[in-house]
Amino acid sequence: MRLRRLCLLLAAALAFAAPARAALLIEIDKSAQQMTVSEDGETIHVWPVSTGKNGYDTPSGEYKPFRMEKDHFSREWDDAPMPNSIFFTQIGHAIHGTFDEKNLGKPASHGCVRLSRANSETLWRLLRKHKMANTRVVLNGQIPVTADAPAVARRQSPRDIERDLQRRYDAGEIDDDEFTAALPPRRQRQTRGWREYNDGPRYYYYRDPPRRYYRPPPFPFGW
Repeated sequence: MRLRRLCLLLAAALAFAAPARAALLIEIDKSAQQMTVSEDGETIHVWPVSTGKNGYDTPSGEYKPFRMEKDHFSREWDDAPMPNSIFFTQIGHAIHGTFDEKNLGKPASHGCVRLSRANSETLWRLLRKHKMANTRVVLNGQIPVTADAPAVARRQSPRDIERDLQRRYDAGEIDDDEFTAALPPRRQRQTRGWREYNDGPRYYYYRDPPRRYYRPPPFPFGW
């Protein structure tokens, strides 16, 4: 009898000490822009989401939702509709449905986690079933670099510029004047020469044929 009572007390103590497992777990991977919903440890939904874009990153961490609003409108962002809002931070971050469903799968929000309206309705019903106290929201990962993000252009060296101009000149895309005007100033000084005009020779920028430099003859009439 005493041994049985001791076992019961030990089991109760272990149950009390073990961390409570959320009945509903909402995991958001910002790197993949994906939400995984697990019910009692079993994955039941995987959905694309939109988290905060650059400058408005959704904070990582583990949270417990504390407020739900069926038809919420953002006071901060021009009364934007936020159907099925589930708030999980005290500074206004929420999971909610969006009318901008074409951008799901990439960061596009001002910090909230956006879902399609149909998926947000499903999540809302799951949360009502399990209660906010038994739900956890976990965010991890980083904002991905999207394909339409502006690329940082590498500065071209004078040699690269001249090589590209040479290619365009050889292909007939530009003429002598355009070629020379686009050269770096140092190269322009090296490609000055005499050119024949209807009224006689004149000292001018030119490059014809390509990669052949001429030393200008003495100035006429002692100039």
